[in-house]
Amino acid sequence: MRQALLYKKNKKLSSKLITCTACQWYCKIPPGGLGVCGVRANLKNKLYLLVHSYPSAVNLDPIEKKPLFHFLPGSLIYSIGTLGCNFGCQFCQNWQLSQSPKLLRNQVIKQTGSVNQATKAVQKLIKEQSIYLPPKKVVAQALASGVKSIAFTYNEPTIFAEYAYNVMKEAKKHHLKGVFVSSGFETKEALNLLDPYIDAYNIDLKGASEKFYQQVTHTKLKPVLKTIKEIYRRGKWLEITTLLIPGYNTSQKDLKFMAQFIASLSPDIPWHVSAFYPHYKMLHVPPTSLNILKRAYQIGKKAGLKYVYTGNIPHQDTESTYCPNCHRLLIKRQGYLTENVGLDLKKGQCRFCHTKIAGVWQT
Repeated sequence: MRQALLYKKNKKLSSKLITCTACQWYCKIPPGGLGVCGVRANLKNKLYLLVHSYPSAVNLDPIEKKPLFHFLPGSLIYSIGTLGCNFGCQFCQNWQLSQSPKLLRNQVIKQTGSVNQATKAVQKLIKEQSIYLPPKKVVAQALASGVKSIAFTYNEPTIFAEYAYNVMKEAKKHHLKGVFVSSGFETKEALNLLDPYIDAYNIDLKGASEKFYQQVTHTKLKPVLKTIKEIYRRGKWLEITTLLIPGYNTSQKDLKFMAQFIASLSPDIPWHVSAFYPHYKMLHVPPTSLNILKRAYQIGKKAGLKYVYTGNIPHQDTESTYCPNCHRLLIKRQGYLTENVGLDLKKGQCRFCHTKIAGVWQT
């Protein structure tokens, strides 16, 4: 636990509410209470990040798993995540991490009526289900692993932005790059804090309508679109992922909207369209078919996107990177296995026709 940086006090002297500025909810947190995410707490009139230095998931992953295909391909990335989330996605694959603080908080409040007791229960849960890993130790482990970058992932990293900030302040001394795998609900305050330290973002564009976001993720679409635009404006490397859920975000209209939105920013932004498998509260929904993925791929290409990739169903033709000019194979992918067969990493261009290929290819 450490005092948060992203907050502001209420201007009314009589108010004891603290406004958290980490995400677009801008939670006004009462004394002893927690924000929507379940891990940012108003304690003694100060805002604390309860999960600072307490990740619940730590792994070495292929960078393609994030997924990032145009950022240091073929490398491993040191990945950490904590408990808590500001979204409530019914299809969440990591719900045991992301939703457990909120579920426990609601349970304790229902039983006791006390927000203070609920916050204490969440603090205990974090200690039980996490390991103590302060920023310097994160960086030491990353360096020992020989990675080139650190990812903040698994749950929503915006909610533990100060932890990521402190990790990357140390990591940058050793020339490690920072990656955020996010749902795109960051505030400008959070993006400003992270700006010198996060080099690449993969943002989930989960759907194409406010109705979908409200009913399936319990959030809003408009702030996500705004955040994606802002990240691109800041010159960060950006890739977009959409989990295609049959009957929910897979209509021609939905796919066209998402593809055209990305293309309106830049045709060089990779779009990952991934297959859904039944999980959490959406066990009744069938898995995504390869035909749906192929249709999304074709719509993305028709919108002008140079790099569209399918995921979660092996299909080499639509997992690999091809030159948008001469159409020769550049990076062959099968699952998380990658083979560079035609990309000049030093120049960032096709070896055959010398077309520039957008991406970050070297540290």
